[in-house]
Amino acid sequence: MTGPAAIPATLSDRFAARLLRWFDHHGRKDLPWQRDRSPYRVWVSEVMLQQTRVSSVIDYYQRFMQHFPSLSALANAPIDEVLHLWSGLGYYARARNLHAAAQQVRDQYDGQFPQDFDQIAALPGIGRSTAGAILALACGQRHAILDGNVKRVLARHRGVDGWSGQVSVGRELWRLSEALTPQYRVDAYTQAIMDLGATVCVRGQADCKRCPLADDCVAYATDRVAELPTPKPRKQIPQRATRMLIIVNSNGEVLLQQRPPAGIWGGLWSLPECPPDADVAHWCRANLHMAVEDIETLSPLRHTFSHFHLDILPARATVRVAPDAVMDAPAQVWYNCAQPDRRGLAAPVQRLLSAHIPH
Repeated sequence: MTGPAAIPATLSDRFAARLLRWFDHHGRKDLPWQRDRSPYRVWVSEVMLQQTRVSSVIDYYQRFMQHFPSLSALANAPIDEVLHLWSGLGYYARARNLHAAAQQVRDQYDGQFPQDFDQIAALPGIGRSTAGAILALACGQRHAILDGNVKRVLARHRGVDGWSGQVSVGRELWRLSEALTPQYRVDAYTQAIMDLGATVCVRGQADCKRCPLADDCVAYATDRVAELPTPKPRKQIPQRATRMLIIVNSNGEVLLQQRPPAGIWGGLWSLPECPPDADVAHWCRANLHMAVEDIETLSPLRHTFSHFHLDILPARATVRVAPDAVMDAPAQVWYNCAQPDRRGLAAPVQRLLSAHIPH
């Protein structure tokens, strides 16, 4: 499918026409979610791609679709299974919202993904840009989007100053996105502007010589490509510390605890944590009601979130008898690393278990 032969030479039409010509020759057209395209498949990809690179998402997406080939399969799955397949992608609230939204679609829309913008935008974890992307890419509906790549392209091309998190700047970028989105080939245009931001108009060393929009790009003309978009004001990233306990019973199993549904690693299974300066044996007696021995301090591990560094001080200990209270507690399990079940583990927990527990 191609656009019309003659397009009026307005800014918006020239912008779209150049972008689409570039996309026809250089755009990405064989990504997994571009095959057998449907609102469900596009939705999952868009959620995975939030704050994550395409190269990191592809394998996760393919595994996810093998296990959950339909919205009903995702909606009917236990959250532990969803988090297990999400482990390593980070930002686990995305997975919890994906699961909750699938259940909402199952219950409110008879399992059929809605094709109305307001209905989609009201689902958990779906905002204005994601809803627009789903409808544009999967249904060809004309909706503007404004993900990180699009913000960068528009801020540079139109010379928009200011951090996009500011209300006035965000409003201006949305205005531009709406004005420049064409009436034709909306699915191709939407993919094209995301691809341009991801492969040419990148952060750092943008490849302006290959950009189809360079001839009237304000940032390029004024030598401000490195300055735009204006970065978020930097704050010193705080540091926190915790001690994670690898408690092993006589069967070689490790004690895991399920974290609360909200917050860091919400709903995932993690190791027991105690204050870094706590006496491990005393803490375990007081909080886990078990006596541990052979306590060994292990090498520290730093895990970085978007808003803080977490310094993990791991320790390994053994417990000779596993109390029934631990086995019965719904938020605690003895985990067999040699025969792991399908539950979501926090990424640093996986690293610690791989390094310190025989598989």
